[in-house]
Amino acid sequence: MAPAEQSGQRVVDFEAYVAERRPALLRWARAVAGDPHTAEDLLQDSLVRVLPRWGSIRESAATDAYVRRTITRQHISSQRRPWRRDEVASDRLPEPSGTVDVRADPDDADRVWGLVLALPARQRATVALRYYEQLSVAETAEVLGCSTGTVKSNTSRGLATLRRLVADPALAG
Repeated sequence: MAPAEQSGQRVVDFEAYVAERRPALLRWARAVAGDPHTAEDLLQDSLVRVLPRWGSIRESAATDAYVRRTITRQHISSQRRPWRRDEVASDRLPEPSGTVDVRADPDDADRVWGLVLALPARQRATVALRYYEQLSVAETAEVLGCSTGTVKSNTSRGLATLRRLVADPALAG
């Protein structure tokens, strides 16, 4: 195959991957970012960063982990940017979240997700990777670029916070 054909095929493969995995990647970006609008931007920025490196991803099984790691690192980097401190608050208030009783309705994923979104970013990412994406401690540490001990402590703290939120949903608001 000529280099131009390889490049074209690489873009087609990338587009097919994004079309298939976008909903899951967007859920991950939302778990990391905490809101749907930021998640959309985060996902787009991350995919722009992944495309030039797309040909270097050897194993298709590692693709999701690579993209999730890019999303997570992109979010962490965006939180450190000085311009972020100059953001102006919106004049519109978000809709009230209401009370959540997960014990009464454990299948209501939106309500559970609302509790997870109340966690600090690192705990939210860790809990989402461990329990939503069902990654091991080692896999979670690799995605987040931290030690397994950090994953364990963030998971423990996140679960403790979720237990408090379940006991008193007013704390989530």
